[in-house]
Amino acid sequence: MFLSVVVPAHNEEDRLPDSLRRIDAFLGEQPYRSEIVVVENGSVDGTWDLLEDLGGVYPSLRALREPQRGKGLAVRRGMLEARGAYRFLCDADLSMPIEQVVRFLPPRLEGVDVAVGSREHPDSEVTDGRMRRLTGRVFNGLVRAVAVRGLRDTQCRFKCFRGPVAEDVFALQRLNSMAFDVEILYLARRRGYRISEVPITWRAAGDSKVRLFQDSVGMAADLFRIRRWHRGTHPDEP
Repeated sequence: MFLSVVVPAHNEEDRLPDSLRRIDAFLGEQPYRSEIVVVENGSVDGTWDLLEDLGGVYPSLRALREPQRGKGLAVRRGMLEARGAYRFLCDADLSMPIEQVVRFLPPRLEGVDVAVGSREHPDSEVTDGRMRRLTGRVFNGLVRAVAVRGLRDTQCRFKCFRGPVAEDVFALQRLNSMAFDVEILYLARRRGYRISEVPITWRAAGDSKVRLFQDSVGMAADLFRIRRWHRGTHPDEP
């Protein structure tokens, strides 16, 4: 199997039907085998019931249930249970059109282990609120200072991993919180994998679940946990 699209889903019964329709339609036009792996993650709405119903509509859909809440937990499970040679992390809101996944894959992108969608790439087209954009830039400045140098946008939730790389770094992941992206990229960098930022078209979802200030404070504390936990994770280190 060439591509797995991994979608974490917490209380997504309203957005999933249209998003899955669009993802399935795109994948159905491609020449390679693919799957959609949706990880329901501690929802209190009808997300799981919806996924059970849609299983008969989309044969490529695999629905996994993760009772404990935590986006990092859901993504880790999806990435480790996916079967694709490439494993693409995709938010349920499709703020980035699914058609742009081709930018993350061969033949458009060769020789890369981790491809990171970047809203700060000079060739990206971004529609977002000014405050959200400012908060993101401040946080990413802290990320570059403390954990992952050289990447302009670690928090865009559209990323692609080669299968063996996903199995390596997600097996080491410890954070279940929103800062799991930083931990994964920190691990990938420490273990010598090739990371590339990819320009995207991105439009902010009007009902984003991210709480700008509360989540940013917690994520900032997580940055120091990442450095403390993962010293010595380079393959050549003791």
